[in-house]
Amino acid sequence: MKIIVPMAGRGSRLRPHTLTVPKPLIPIAGKPIVQRLVEDIVRVCGQKVDEIAFIIGDFGEETERHLIDVAEKLGAKGTIYYQDEPLGTAHAILCAKRSMNGPCVVAFADTLFRADFTLDAEAEGVIWVKQVADPSAFGVIKMDDEGVITDFVEKPKEFVSDLAIIGIYFFRDGELLRDELQYLIDNDITDKGEYQLTDALENMKAKGLKFVPGTVNEWMDCGNKDVTVDTNSRMLGFLQNEEALISDDVVLENSKIVEPCYIGPGVTLRNSTVGPNVSVGRGTVIEDSTIQTTIIQEDSVISNMNLENSMIGNKAVLNGKFKSISLGDYCRLEG
Repeated sequence: MKIIVPMAGRGSRLRPHTLTVPKPLIPIAGKPIVQRLVEDIVRVCGQKVDEIAFIIGDFGEETERHLIDVAEKLGAKGTIYYQDEPLGTAHAILCAKRSMNGPCVVAFADTLFRADFTLDAEAEGVIWVKQVADPSAFGVIKMDDEGVITDFVEKPKEFVSDLAIIGIYFFRDGELLRDELQYLIDNDITDKGEYQLTDALENMKAKGLKFVPGTVNEWMDCGNKDVTVDTNSRMLGFLQNEEALISDDVVLENSKIVEPCYIGPGVTLRNSTVGPNVSVGRGTVIEDSTIQTTIIQEDSVISNMNLENSMIGNKAVLNGKFKSISLGDYCRLEG
């Protein structure tokens, strides 16, 4: 089994955090988004994952080493591919064509999920979906009476289905997917100037490939600050009985942690209340503050704050009467 993770986009809606760190490496409950994504896929796929291929932009050697490490910790080979131009989802996936053989999962690294099923590896193709209240903002599927997908509809203006495609796909035959993606490129088949995976899916379906839905219990977005903070909160709730989220060496001086929280190694809390739904990265110092529903990354200093619904980057300094903010790496805000 291969996992292919297109993640070349910089994530403009999460700026300023993505000015210095690619969006898939933003931490959720102490681990990068992409790491949590592939861990969950490995958990539900029901078979050994041999390789995880990451399709990235110019993210630098440190990021590449980190991604290789993520794969190796899961017992897989890590491979790096590059997408130099944003030419659509089909183009992004095809950048990893040398890894597209045998069964493979394609997972776009801007979403997280929770599921309690094991993937049916005998299925020809699986498209993971989640029931949503407003399907007009998503690509959705239609099914026949036997549960086979009959149509893919992008952002329907009128109701056709409430099963939204979450961006995770299984293909039993990776070579077939590769050939269909290459066909789009070779014949310049685009939608609004981009090569789209949905066109390849339609071609495969027309040739007789049967896609079935795989449903998830929870689908969490990481598109902007507010939804990322909410995703962090939800993930902490899921994980509090599954992982040790509070490091043993946290320094607590006249302070309280209200779980669920992730508190990383070397964190110092003085005269503060942290939580619920807070993630604090390695080496951060929080003093004389109350922090709720917030993500704080590594080696930052937070003082005299009553903070909620916020994202604070690495090595930031924050002191003053600010309530809900988004502050990037190396920034200082005092007032």
